[in-house]
Amino acid sequence: MAERRREKGLTQPALAQRAGVSRATIAALETGAARELGFNKVAMILAALDLDLRIATANRGRPTFEELRNEDRLGDRRPE
Repeated sequence: MAERRREKGLTQPALAQRAGVSRATIAALETGAARELGFNKVAMILAALDLDLRIATANRGRPTFEELRNEDRLGDRRPE
């Protein structure tokens, strides 16, 4: 989120004002200190950053941890 904010040329206070949340909320999100945040606040912050939230099936097209681990193990046995 901080990277996108900087790309848009926004300070934390400017993003907070645009999104209708406090600067402390933005800072907490950027540092990972935010505990609970309602959907409406998330939606307002995303909108202020010209982003949206999409719902997708979990692990769709992404390998599982086990698949990656097995791939790594097989990689160790391949001839060079």
